[in-house]
Amino acid sequence: MGNIRRARVEDHEAIVRAMPDWWADSRTPEQARQLTLLLPRLFFEHFSGTSLVMDGDDGMDGFLVGFHSADHPDEAYIHFVGVDPTRRKGGIARALYERFFEEAAAAGLTKVKAITSPANTGSIAFHQAMGFDVHEPRPGYDGPGQDRVRFEKTL
Repeated sequence: MGNIRRARVEDHEAIVRAMPDWWADSRTPEQARQLTLLLPRLFFEHFSGTSLVMDGDDGMDGFLVGFHSADHPDEAYIHFVGVDPTRRKGGIARALYERFFEEAAAAGLTKVKAITSPANTGSIAFHQAMGFDVHEPRPGYDGPGQDRVRFEKTL
């Protein structure tokens, strides 16, 4: 497995470039491209200190973009995670999450939260396996027709 390091602003371009390919197995090319809109550069400018990248022998194997909440001082939030499809099932996402948990706990935080679409059954299963409590989909969580399953883990 690769080396986990702190994200850098310069990682934004490589991540956005990789995203359409990394999600091509579950989305149309246009849907995969639209995912990049959920990860603007500002996340790397303001949250690189709490975001992670795993580098492998031939490039980036995965990333986790997360932050410590400014409004809920006991909480951290995982906003976006991606793993190179050729490296999935190798423990990369688990390693990124575990490092994020360790660092959040070391900072005195006691909860980690995340969300996903109810259709993303793989994400739901992964979060359950990582020890998150899974809450029923909340209708309109991100706007009309944008229901979300919410996850919460106590550290």
